[in-house]
This record gives sequence, C-alpha cells and structure tokens, in this order.
Amino acid sequence: MTDWRVRDATADDADACAAIYAPYVRDTAISFELVPPDADELARRIAAAQVGHAWLVATAPDDDRVVGYAYGSTFRTREAYRHSCEVSVYLEPGLRRGGAGRALYQALLPRLAARGLRLALAGMALPNEASVGLHTALGFEPVGTFRRVGWKHGRWHDVAWMQRALTDTPDAPPAD
Repeated sequence: MTDWRVRDATADDADACAAIYAPYVRDTAISFELVPPDADELARRIAAAQVGHAWLVATAPDDDRVVGYAYGSTFRTREAYRHSCEVSVYLEPGLRRGGAGRALYQALLPRLAARGLRLALAGMALPNEASVGLHTALGFEPVGTFRRVGWKHGRWHDVAWMQRALTDTPDAPPAD
C-alpha cells in the first residue's frame, strides 16, 4: 500500500484536477457532466468547496504530482439540508484500489464533521464496483437506487446512493 500524501487543494491544483476528471466526463457515465470543465471552472469549484466543506488532493509519495482528489459539497440547497453533504472522489486512471481513494476520504470525512456536517451522501452511477466497494469499506450504507435517472452515451443509467454518519451522535440536534 502506498503512503499517499493528502492536503488541501488550492487553485494551483485546478489543472491537475481537470486532467483527472476529464476522462470520467468524456468516456464514462461515472460523471453525468457532458463536457469536461476547464481548469478555471475547477479552480472556482475548489474555492467554493473550501468555504463550507473541503476539497483535498492526494499526491504521489515520490513527487508532488496530484493523482486524485475528493471533496464535499452542498447536498441540496434548501436550508434543512445544511448539515448534510455530498462527497465525491476521483483518481487518475489505473490508481483505483490502490489506497488513494481511502486516504482521501479518511482525511475528508473528519474535516467535514469538524465543520458541523453530520451526514455524508455519495451517489454513483451503476455499475461501479470500485466505488461501491470503497464506500462500503468506509462505512457507507446503501439507501436506495434511482432507476434510469441519467442519459449518457446513448443509454439510461441507474444511480445508487449511500450514506454515512459523520458524528457519533447522528440524532443529536445540530448546534446552529
């Protein structure tokens, strides 16, 4: 297992994040975006995530090359959802099941909890055994599947949803 270094993302990481994300957008249904966002858009997303959630990058242990990223974002915009967030992780092709995704989430989830978030939700287009396996290994539980909800690459795709409490007392009222 590689010792991945994980740190907060900055605008300087936007090019690397855009390069990692582009094949997911272009070539798969893992992302439901249809056009890969450019580095300027990724820099905007990084800045927005750092305000109320977090955006982290993993770098290879032998250099500072960004090999993956994970972030938390707004789950829904209505006020009652403010203590829940959606999480996502993306890795360079060929790095799945190498521990980088786990390292990113193990740093991200406590950071989100420290910011007052209580529940993390992850949606994944199916089939995606690697993502389902990662989320299950990190304590996420399945909560449902939206059938034929996204149209991409000439066919319909299902999206499975999983969730995980970020605190030991998920039923306690939030401290507003």
